[in-house]
Amino acid sequence: MNPKILTTAIAAGLSLVSIGAYAQTAPTAANDANDLAQLQTQLASLQAKVAQLERQQAERAAQPAPSPDSASRLAALEKLVNDTRISGTAFIDFTHIDQNSGGKKTDASGSGLDVKRFYLAVDHRFNDVWSANLTTDFNYTAVTGQTQWFVKKAYLQGTFAQLATLRVGSANMAWIPFVEDWYGYRFVESTMVDRMKMGNSADWGAHVLGDNGVFNYQVSAVNGGGYKNPSRSNHVDFEARVGVQPIKGLMFAVGAYDGDLGKDTQTKPALHSARRFDALAAWNRDGLRLGLEWFRAEDWKNVTTPLADAASGWSAWGSYDFGRAAVFARYDRVKPSSDLDPRLTDRYYNLGVAFPITKGVRVALAWKNERLSDHAAIDTSTREIGAWAEVKF
Repeated sequence: MNPKILTTAIAAGLSLVSIGAYAQTAPTAANDANDLAQLQTQLASLQAKVAQLERQQAERAAQPAPSPDSASRLAALEKLVNDTRISGTAFIDFTHIDQNSGGKKTDASGSGLDVKRFYLAVDHRFNDVWSANLTTDFNYTAVTGQTQWFVKKAYLQGTFAQLATLRVGSANMAWIPFVEDWYGYRFVESTMVDRMKMGNSADWGAHVLGDNGVFNYQVSAVNGGGYKNPSRSNHVDFEARVGVQPIKGLMFAVGAYDGDLGKDTQTKPALHSARRFDALAAWNRDGLRLGLEWFRAEDWKNVTTPLADAASGWSAWGSYDFGRAAVFARYDRVKPSSDLDPRLTDRYYNLGVAFPITKGVRVALAWKNERLSDHAAIDTSTREIGAWAEVKF
């Protein structure tokens, strides 16, 4: 509406109200003068507001309209922002470690702050089918004494149906990330297969996967050296998983791996194939998590050595989330060298309590204990106590 018409209508309305009030109250001359003064003040205020509106309209009219090119660029920028998501996950701890090997304290002992992992991810959706992911990772390596920043995941994804998703590039492998989701406390400790270095969490290759809520699967054909090592070898490695969720919250899954871990080269051929067999039974519902994981690995660390070896183990965990806090515990028992050193046993456990600090932030106070021993040449015990945090955004 035109500001002048609006002002005239308001002024006329105020005049009628004032006249009606005057007729009903039969004002005196003094009251009449007072009412007239109030009406004049109100009219002056309205005129000032109308003048301000006219100035604002004039300023907007004076501004040049955006060109078609500018509008196109703005639309493209808006689409880019809407179709791109940035996220991050950090694992941070402040703990005290007491490690003894052969009765002597090692250099791993002491107190300190660690940022074990910091993932920064960018997801972009091209359309309803195609998307892409880039996830960088940060950690510390004792070999160089420095932190490293590298690519963990970088893949193009095509989602064609619930049971038909294709990823090409470095992406999650079939087993370790799957178990991590059911375990729920990766920020405190990696799962058994990952902790024992018997598998890779991501690798370069082609990955086909799907999940319809009852049945899930993944098949990966990869280089075998892990996401840090995209080099080629003479053969492609394969990892697969099949899972069934008969009722919501209950999962049964099996998996297998076969390959040379990227070590079969022209100058140093592989002498054995690395194989691993996995099984999982897990529950996650209404705050309660329970899980039992088992694996057997053949020649995982002996691909290029003459002697064959095998490893096996199982892991059990449980946790309950009360809302304001959660309690958790886990126990692993692994035979890292069933053939070459059959007495060698790794026993690990943790227990603790976790607190949600705010959205995306959890802090756990926990105790860890691990002993690797064959009751002869090898006897290493590690105790760790402190605080672990998971930060997601």
